[in-house]
This record gives sequence, structure tokens and C-alpha cells, in this order.
Amino acid sequence: MNKKYILLLLVSITVFMSCSKKQTSPKKKELLIYCGTTMIKPIMEIKKIIEKENDCTILVTKGGSGNLLKSLKINNIGDLYFPGSDSYIKQCEKEKLISDTAFVGYNKIAIMVQKGNPKNISSDLNNFKRKDLAVVIGNPESGSIGKETQRVLIKKGIYKEVIKNAYLLTTDSKKLFQVLKDKKADIVMNWYSAAFVENHKKYLTVLKIDDKFVRKKKLVIGLLKTSKYPEIAKRFMEYAQSPAGKDIFRKYGFGK
Repeated sequence: MNKKYILLLLVSITVFMSCSKKQTSPKKKELLIYCGTTMIKPIMEIKKIIEKENDCTILVTKGGSGNLLKSLKINNIGDLYFPGSDSYIKQCEKEKLISDTAFVGYNKIAIMVQKGNPKNISSDLNNFKRKDLAVVIGNPESGSIGKETQRVLIKKGIYKEVIKNAYLLTTDSKKLFQVLKDKKADIVMNWYSAAFVENHKKYLTVLKIDDKFVRKKKLVIGLLKTSKYPEIAKRFMEYAQSPAGKDIFRKYGFGK
């Protein structure tokens, strides 16, 4: 065999070995979290910590809690579900979709108006019936904020009137913020923590609702039974409910 063919053979073997190494190199473990819109900031912070500690990739899909629940049931994949209200977690427990939970903080509802409150709107819930105000509320069918808004207004005894007066029912807290920012709404009800997201406070003013109508909503993360990597998902949950994790949540308005 001449030197030319020996050289070609050696090159072929080297290339084959290189390709084999690439093909057999382990792929990073990939987790999926379904996260309610309002909680995306603290979740993204914790995601980076868990990815670094566990050499994995965590994908986060956000949206209205109700829509996310429908999605995870249809897709039948995912590792963690984090809705804006524990009522969705209770539903998951009834339907045997989750195997474990972790409590991480609280969420509560508030009235929000445009920055500086140019129309001098008070915190009286009856303002949602006013014909001279552009009223937008969340849809109870698509997200946790819609459900909680419905509960507050039913307790006040004005839900049906507000529904008739609202010119828009929107899906989640992000869109409730957007209509204020775009000055398409004068008054909305949103999660208090939404004011802490990015630069939201530049565009809105928060009005406190009377305590007799407000209740703190528990924020609970659920470990989905479809999880491919439950050991890493549990580490995420453990960190989220640790003192360090709760500090992150408090930073974004999810404290006591």
C-alpha cells in the first residue's frame, strides 16, 4: 500500500472518530416550566441558578394560568406548573396531574390607573361601573387575575354591572398593564406584583382595595407527573421556597 492511500486511510479514521464523539456526546437535560405571566421575573432569576448548578436547560412558557393549564393537559409534557393562584394547583391535584408542591409566597389584587392618576379615581370598586371611564378587566376563563377580579366584584355585588360596562376582557396581567401603558384604559384590576415588573411603575399608579374584599393568594409550584427530570424539578422547587428564593419573590412584590 503506497503512502498516499495510507494517509487517506488515517484521515478517514480521524474524521470518523471525530464524528462518533460528536454523535455520542451527552445532550443537556431540558426541562419545561409553565409560568403565569406575573411571576416570570423571579422564575427567570431562579432558572439561571438551577441551570448553572445542574448543567441543564430550562424552557419557560408564560401566559394566563388557565390557558397554561389547558396547554399542559393537551401537550402532556412539562416539568413544573406555576399558576398565579393555588386554585389551579388544587384543580391539578384533583385531576392527579401533579405529584408534589412548594409554597413560595403570596399574590394579591389591586386597582391600577394611569401614572399620576390624572382622572382622580378613588379606590372605591364602584368606579368600575362608571360610564365615563374606560374599564378593562381580566377574563376569568383565561387567567388567575380574571378569576380573582370576578371573586372581588361578586363579593362587592357588582360583577354583572361591571361586565356590561367593561369595553374589554383581556387574558392576563401583562395585557392589563399594556392597556394602561397605551392609555386605552383608565382603570383595571391587576396583581399588585405586576407593578414591580420591569419599568411598569413608570406607567401606572396603584390604588389599594379595601381589605374586606382582598385576600392573599398563595403561590404554589406544582411538580407535573409528566416530568422527565423530577430530581432537577424538585431542586428548582426547593430553591424557590428557600430563604434565598423567597427573597427573590419578595423583590418582585410577592411578599406577605
